[in-house]
Amino acid sequence: MPSLSSTSSRPTTGFHFAASLSRKTDTEAAARDLADDIQAKLNASPSDLACLFFSSHHRGQVSLLSEILVERLRPRLMIGCSGEGVIAGPEELETAPAVALWTACLPAVTVEPVRLTFSPAQDRFDLAGWPDPDVPDASFLLLADPFTTPMQEVLTMLNHRYPGTPAVGGLAGGGQDAGENRLILQEEVFEDGLVGARLSGPLDVRPIISQGCRPIGERYVVTKAEHNLIHELSGAPALQRLQAVYESLGSEDRRRAHRALHIGIVIDEQRNHFERGDFLVRNLVGADQATGAVAIGDIVQEGQTVQFHLRDAQSASEDLNLLLAADRAHHRNPPLGALMFSCCGRGQGLFGRLHHDSETAAERLGTIPLAGFFAQGEIGPVGGRNFLHGYTASLAIFAERPTGTIHH
Repeated sequence: MPSLSSTSSRPTTGFHFAASLSRKTDTEAAARDLADDIQAKLNASPSDLACLFFSSHHRGQVSLLSEILVERLRPRLMIGCSGEGVIAGPEELETAPAVALWTACLPAVTVEPVRLTFSPAQDRFDLAGWPDPDVPDASFLLLADPFTTPMQEVLTMLNHRYPGTPAVGGLAGGGQDAGENRLILQEEVFEDGLVGARLSGPLDVRPIISQGCRPIGERYVVTKAEHNLIHELSGAPALQRLQAVYESLGSEDRRRAHRALHIGIVIDEQRNHFERGDFLVRNLVGADQATGAVAIGDIVQEGQTVQFHLRDAQSASEDLNLLLAADRAHHRNPPLGALMFSCCGRGQGLFGRLHHDSETAAERLGTIPLAGFFAQGEIGPVGGRNFLHGYTASLAIFAERPTGTIHH
């Protein structure tokens, strides 16, 4: 089958991961090829979790796609969505027709479906059937429609209801308005809301959240703020601090600062020192020359530590490489499979070439089954709380849980 590429892995615990990609434009043919390939790779192992990602070319036939895969593979749970592009193994298909299917056999792991909708008229979420919050060792995979789901509020609710439980995922793409994206939960197809899975048990789901920035200048404490306005940093007008940082930069970084200047907010103030992964990166959205205030793309509080950041291709590449290398250095059990949710603002547009994030993951993690999509926003934890990100590569790395560890 020349249109297919695939990988699989099986550890000693009985976990078994497999991934497959079809470039066929005929949805039915793509579905049957994927099912054949995954069945061969699973070698009679059950599919406990299946994740399906597809380009907008297949949007009109999504029901057929899901029906064939559920009938052939009988996964305990299948989730999926449309994307701006599809990721499979070391390949990123940003505009071409593509379907990627990623499956996992997860003995002794509890796999629970989640579905959420939001009613603007009633200003409330429908969380019917969501799992019990009092379960340790759990992680969420979440896929949502950006036009009908207030994701920031969803994650605030999630952090409150399931404290310390990491969530990784992305916002569906391919559509330009409400009703144009597609979400899959088993055989059902939705145009709105959120679908996902909660995984709990002897499985280590390790989040990697690469926001693609590097800090510049000094760190400051927010000494006066209101909502998303920072009036003072360490006792001086915020704009004055920003101008001082800008003037300290070299000429090349000054040019970058005109295009991609951001601010990083420390989430866990209890740490002794701050490094990559400790900052929640947000956009700078404006400044007021008269008052000296700086507006950012999030709520900020007095007493928080912040540092200005730059984003460019080199910083984004370095950040992803370092975070993936740190994961391998800090964990004894090797990765067995991975899901990747990469911003549609990355890819060839940022790096000037195809396949940057997927090839980096393959180089750092090995030839494990990997799939994902280019998202309209990426979900992942920073400092123990879940956030919605932009220009980020958010990964969930799956491995055996080290014996004797319990995560809360």
